[in-house]
Amino acid sequence: MSMTDMARGLIVAAPRSGSGKTVVTIGLQRALSRRGLRIGGAKTGPDYIDPAFHAVATGRPSCNLDGFAMTPAMIAALAAGIAAEADLIVAEGAMGLYDGLASGAATGATADIAAMLGWPVLLVLDASGAAQSLAAVAHGLASFPGAPPVMGAIVNRCASPRHRRMIEAGFARTSVPLLGFVPTDTRLEMPSRHLGLVQAGETADLDARIEAMADCVAAHVDLDAVVAGAGSLAGPDQRSSSPRRRGSINSNVALPALRVASLDPRLRGDDERVDGAPPFLRPPGERIAIARDAAFAFLYPHLLDGWRRAGAEMLWFSPLADEAPPEDADACWLPGGYPELHAGRLAGNARFLGGLRRFAQTRPVHGECGGYMVLGQSLTDADGIRHAMAELLPVETSFTQRKLNLGYRHVTWREATSFAEAGQTHRGHEFHYATVTGGAPGNLAEMADGEGNPLPPAGHRAGHVSGSFFHLIA
Repeated sequence: MSMTDMARGLIVAAPRSGSGKTVVTIGLQRALSRRGLRIGGAKTGPDYIDPAFHAVATGRPSCNLDGFAMTPAMIAALAAGIAAEADLIVAEGAMGLYDGLASGAATGATADIAAMLGWPVLLVLDASGAAQSLAAVAHGLASFPGAPPVMGAIVNRCASPRHRRMIEAGFARTSVPLLGFVPTDTRLEMPSRHLGLVQAGETADLDARIEAMADCVAAHVDLDAVVAGAGSLAGPDQRSSSPRRRGSINSNVALPALRVASLDPRLRGDDERVDGAPPFLRPPGERIAIARDAAFAFLYPHLLDGWRRAGAEMLWFSPLADEAPPEDADACWLPGGYPELHAGRLAGNARFLGGLRRFAQTRPVHGECGGYMVLGQSLTDADGIRHAMAELLPVETSFTQRKLNLGYRHVTWREATSFAEAGQTHRGHEFHYATVTGGAPGNLAEMADGEGNPLPPAGHRAGHVSGSFFHLIA
């Protein structure tokens, strides 16, 4: 399939977080789906929660496109995979349009993904406390050095007809088209908690909420102009060049359709390419027990897809339902999530904890962030109550004195794990409020921030069990 045969796309972006990108994105996705279009979703940057909302709004899986952790070839292949199954892609940016690392070729900014893929930007501007000045903001975003094409702007939280006229007067002085005004409406608000929005699976009446968003967007946004302004997935001759990140996209890159008859973890490393697709991360086993419920929900879809295409099988279980890892699995993965909100329940689930300990005696277990905390000695919740955990790693964590740990990470593994060799480097991120209050010093991996500045070693390994706060991306 050629690039010209694939779906066109756009990226909903904003000057800052909190502008209403997610509400506008999923409102657009559902409103356009109602027209009979097959809508694909994507999220630029490291985010577990928003893609789940995209999936509900569109009825199709959404994935992450990360300009820091992923190679241009991997981003192109993932984008092409979405485009091959859709008529139009409505992607959502992260933070502000140009926000990312302050230095380095790979900043992780939404603008870099837009320029790389040739998808124009649809700006969302929060009109709270502003009017004509919004036009100056839009003009600045559209004319910033290395800017991707800006197809237009949607003004969010417009308070009144008079407010709208003032905003229109400002935009009359610019070349940025105004494509809609979304009014202030409490029905469009989404519940949130300390790591962002409440997860899609936990949001009450989610489909009704999305329908209300779609109603509002359809009534106040020029959907025809949005569809017409989308751009085709760019090959190397068509893509925009960003001074923040320059990467080539192979227009003949294979779609992410890896076909492997059988998996041998000793032979499937990060450098391997199958059927011309970008390198994929080695699965931790052939049959992977993966915790999945409200406490363990943070695992990137592209990782799961890569493991499946490499021949691995996923076996799901719920620690909150007191389920142990399936006995016929040969590896176990505890993703991140919100174990701190369910610590008492997890501590009392004897079948889960006992089964996890028995599993770990003979087979590899790895925990990311929340999963890492559950593998530790104890987890103290925000009320100061200490809950005994699996006691498989020498670490104690607490939420009594919350401290935000956030950012991209380079990780070099000091010790071999089920999914990486000693000395191998991966990219990912941290995002948690927990602090380490006791246990042995971290020794699993050398750490550096996104700009390469050294951080203390982190993570632990004991026997077959490993874990850290690091979320693996690529």
